[in-house]
Amino acid sequence: MPENTIPVTVLSGTLGAGKTTTLNNLLRESEERDVAVLVNDMGEVNVDAEHVAESSDITEEEEELVELSNGCICCELRGDLLDAIGSLTQAREFDSIVVESTGVAEPLPVAQTLTLGFDQSDLDPTEFYEETGIEPLENCHLDTTVTVVDAHQFHEAMRSDEVLDDDGTKKHLGDLLVDQVEFCDVLLLNKCDLVDEETLESVEETLETLQPRAEIVRTTHGAVDPDEILETGRFDFEDAQQSAGWVQELREPHESAEEEHGVTSFVFESRRPFHPERFADLLDEFPENVVRSKGHFWLAGREDEAVTLNVAGQSIRVAPGGQWIAALPPEEREEQLAEYPQLEDAWDDEWGDRGIQLVCIGTEMDHETVRDRLEACVLDDEEMREDWATYDDRFPSFEVPDEDELDGEAPEGASEGDEGTETSAETDHTHEHETATEVGLAK
Repeated sequence: MPENTIPVTVLSGTLGAGKTTTLNNLLRESEERDVAVLVNDMGEVNVDAEHVAESSDITEEEEELVELSNGCICCELRGDLLDAIGSLTQAREFDSIVVESTGVAEPLPVAQTLTLGFDQSDLDPTEFYEETGIEPLENCHLDTTVTVVDAHQFHEAMRSDEVLDDDGTKKHLGDLLVDQVEFCDVLLLNKCDLVDEETLESVEETLETLQPRAEIVRTTHGAVDPDEILETGRFDFEDAQQSAGWVQELREPHESAEEEHGVTSFVFESRRPFHPERFADLLDEFPENVVRSKGHFWLAGREDEAVTLNVAGQSIRVAPGGQWIAALPPEEREEQLAEYPQLEDAWDDEWGDRGIQLVCIGTEMDHETVRDRLEACVLDDEEMREDWATYDDRFPSFEVPDEDELDGEAPEGASEGDEGTETSAETDHTHEHETATEVGLAK
């Protein structure tokens, strides 16, 4: 990180988790620090900012409190976020800046904005940048990403089928919660006074499995030591991208032993494709005890493109996973194999790199039953010889992006420039882009 720059903490969490209460407590306990606050709220009137101003000594007039309203800083207001950061750091020197994101914000794009600034390909410089010539991030650096989790509502939220409205974009509550947990440096497990010790330990075990890198801190009424989340030096973008539990499982597949509270995991792998009808039926009735599943799969009849699966609680999404290396023109295929030589170890003479690799993380999950149900969706010997084009394929068709759209994109689970020496085949060679479809495959 640059020397003598202001550390920025991003505070995330779903609606009602206790972000604003945590922020107010943080400000009261940070008397020796000069802290600036940037509050994002989806409404035209920024209610969170009003609460922060009423409950603390900071005020807008002193330029310590900045409001970003009527939009989300992980999407529509990224330029406004950079303008606000630039104005704050230009106006005066603070010891720390805290960004409280809206309850529907995903932390990864916020972190990306606070790391890359206007270098993001789809973000044009704003008037502030053009008029001042000042790089908004030249006087600050992203220091810590924090997610506040409601211990009392965690399991219920993961099982919920609630869909949130992010200014017209629908976000499934469980999916959003998992996104916020999997990309953070510190997890504040809040409202611990509302649950017993056994429940707390169960929630912690699930959180540790979803995000093994994060520090978990128990809090009540949002009371946290400022040193836990301010000026920690914990954030590293590459580490944060690679640290989710499902990524770790794909890197080093293993079947976890039974834990005290039943949070376990395994990786399902096959060098044969799923039967599209049987796998669609399985997704329509996916095992409820699987709280997280992610990876890529080969669908019979689709021999060019991989498909990705993303299960978070009751949210099940499929998305394009990029082109199999075996489907590339010979010259491009050889280039990819030269870049990722470890793929040759698992290369099939007939089907190349095509296959299935899915992580399953669950509570009280019967591994044998879930594995058998997945295995039953794989083609048997006779089906491997059939005409797969005759199968009923209820999965959505995906529009493959142009090469220009993929330029500069890193494979999921890997960052740009990653050598791929330890990553899985999926993360090495597939490009997941934004087209994702919520699965609803019932006949």
